[in-house]
Order: sequence, then structure tokens, then C-alpha cells
Amino acid sequence: MTDTPTKTDAKSGHRSGFGAAAREFVLIVVGALIVSSILRAFVGQMFIIPSESMENTLLVGDRVVVEKLTDVKRGDVVVFEDPGGWLGPEESGQKRGSIGRFFEVVGLLPDSSHGHLIKRLIGMPGDKVACCDSKGRLLVNGQPLDETSYLYPGDAPSQMEFQVTVPAGRVFVMGDHRSASGDSRVHLQDTDSDGANQGDAAFVPMDKITGRAIMIVWPAGRWAKLGVPDTFKAVPAPGPAPDKPSISLTPPPK
Repeated sequence: MTDTPTKTDAKSGHRSGFGAAAREFVLIVVGALIVSSILRAFVGQMFIIPSESMENTLLVGDRVVVEKLTDVKRGDVVVFEDPGGWLGPEESGQKRGSIGRFFEVVGLLPDSSHGHLIKRLIGMPGDKVACCDSKGRLLVNGQPLDETSYLYPGDAPSQMEFQVTVPAGRVFVMGDHRSASGDSRVHLQDTDSDGANQGDAAFVPMDKITGRAIMIVWPAGRWAKLGVPDTFKAVPAPGPAPDKPSISLTPPPK
């Protein structure tokens, strides 16, 4: 004798099938969020450009992809955490609420850049960076840079004269829009809370670097790769990096 399925059995089976599908969907979503979070933490993430300091290479509101796997080098556009005292409250980027921050963390929204800066890496540990030669060009290890491909139109390489040697474990950075960039140059006279270690704050610790910007992905009309300008290929290798920076607010010999 064969039992005939009842309406109750049919409903139970329907609920069981729906429950299994819902659990599978939740597992897929959770898995995707975990993978996205891991990629953001170790591979790369997206940032929103918050200021004019890198114009016209990067414009306010551009979205850039920052990758974290490759070592940075001279000429790279790099994103880094505020090393301390570089950003005022109005410059640190708009901080999202808790929900927006969650979607940032899992990689579903670009980072709002709160507490981060983006500049061009000019000097590596041991490099001697100076402004400027008799033709007004920035020097790295005695080699003049041709910055016409990325420097903001009408800007000089620097209105401030200086000679520095970059210390071990740190880098020297400058914005492409030099007249609108609060970069390493403007912190060469900063001191710590005890009034000591003048200029240390000008050099960004390498462990504060999030990664190098490799591409503009939004707006669509701004899509472009970001590479190292050819002028940096001619820069000689640096000497030994000192433990402390060498700083002089005078021009190099001409």
C-alpha cells in the first residue's frame, strides 16, 4: 500500500527547499565579502582623490586603484597614511558613517581617503634631493628632472630652496601641483612636541605607505594608467642612507 503525500508534506518540502536556497545565498554573500576584504587588505583597493595637490595628473573626485604587492620606487604616485601633522581637519577627507565604513572595509566602496594623502615619490632612502639648479630644475642625486609631463602648468618645480638627504626607511614626496601641495618641503622646519628633531616629519615612513596608484578608473572619461615618468630612469643610484635626515634650506651649488 502506498502513502499519498499530503498538502502538509508538500508545504514542508517547499519550506525546506527555500531554506536551503537562502542558506546557500547567505554563504555565497559572506564568502564574497571575505574574499573582497582579503583582496583589499593585501592586494589593492580604490581611493577617492580629495584635493588639488596632484592636479592635473589627478583631479578631485577621481577614483584610483592602489595596488599593494609591488615595492614602490621613484616616480610612483603613492598613497600613504598621514605621518603626523600633515592634514588639518578640513583636509583629511570626508569620513563615512558606520555603514559606509563597513562597505569600505569589505571593498564594496572606494576608500574615502580619510587620513590618507597621495603624492609623487621623489626621493628614496639615501637619495639627495635639491632645488634647484641654474635652470630651475629639481635635482635627485645630482640629476636634473624634466617634469614637464606631469608638473601642473605654470608651476615651478619648487618656490622653496632646499637640499636634503633622505634617511633610512623613509621617502620624500611632492605633489604635481606644487603651488597647492602641502608635501615634504613644507615640513622641513617642523619639530616634534619637545621642539627637537627638526624636519623629521618631512620624510614619510615606508611602513605608512599603503601602495602605489596604478590607474584612474572613474570617471570613465578619465580612465588612464599611472606609470613612472621616463625622467626618473636617468637618476643615479643613491648612496648609503643615513639614520637621520640631512637638511639645508639653501640652494645647491650652481
